[in-house]
Amino acid sequence: MRSPHRGRFAPSPTGPLHLGNAWAALLGWLWARKEGGEFALRIEDLDATRCRAAFVDLLRRDLDWLGLAFDGPVVFQSQRADLYQAALEKLSGQGRVYRCFCTRTEVARAATAPHGPADDGPIYPRTCAALSEAEADARSRSRTPALRFRAASGPQRFLDAVHGPLEQDVERTVGDFVVRRTDGVASYQLAVVVDDAELAVTHVLRGDDLLGSTPRQLQLADALGLPAPRYAHVPLLVGLDGKRLAKRMGPPSLSELREARLPPEQLVGLLAGWAGLSDGKPVRALELVDAFSLARLPHSAVQLDAGQVRAALQRLG
Repeated sequence: MRSPHRGRFAPSPTGPLHLGNAWAALLGWLWARKEGGEFALRIEDLDATRCRAAFVDLLRRDLDWLGLAFDGPVVFQSQRADLYQAALEKLSGQGRVYRCFCTRTEVARAATAPHGPADDGPIYPRTCAALSEAEADARSRSRTPALRFRAASGPQRFLDAVHGPLEQDVERTVGDFVVRRTDGVASYQLAVVVDDAELAVTHVLRGDDLLGSTPRQLQLADALGLPAPRYAHVPLLVGLDGKRLAKRMGPPSLSELREARLPPEQLVGLLAGWAGLSDGKPVRALELVDAFSLARLPHSAVQLDAGQVRAALQRLG
């Protein structure tokens, strides 16, 4: 019997894990353990040009070092193409997808393309939405198309466990969005919906930079007849300039901290302090379970001085 709470951490192996990754992984793991649930690890490695097997090995060692144990086998998106294809065929049978031959540059240049969410670029003006099958077939001879999902109109409402009730009109705010890229690979939006449902994920904790993706994913889940998880979008760790606190901004990666023999309790304590779960003193992840509550988390970005963070980590080590 499946756990009533099943969460997941889904990193992309494009580089070493940084403090922002550790933040999301720890909070998601604590939420699952507090509810007596399970926590799965999924590797989002669909981008073959950037993902590396060496980073997979690295992140698994880093997560183990942090004290985060996962339930069930590790899942790799790169091994799940058949599931994504089946989903695309179902959407196609419903008339919910169409072939699109526009490049990003062409969409951006369209006079009727106001700018949408930062993660998806300009709003697509449906240039290819009305193409006949014959027209699309003819264009396919000279250009490989992407597939776009026909967004439903009207507000898409959902209740976020951190931000409360929210809504977005996907059609007006984002427009029809890509579900299969021109290289034949499933988009992030489609893959994550299929994966979460197939893995019986019931609760998703992730950074609030992905808050704008949620209405799209809810529309896809509804079209595919799949259950949607409950979402909790937590604030990001950011630098003084407001940008995400990643390795490129100064703090060492988890692997660097691990190799420098920093006790993991030091980093876990620091993360827990930023989350309002402890006083920041060294602590094991398991010791934080009872104290965890979404209500205790900050509701806005946690602004940190990268230099001070590095100094604090070095001092604690």
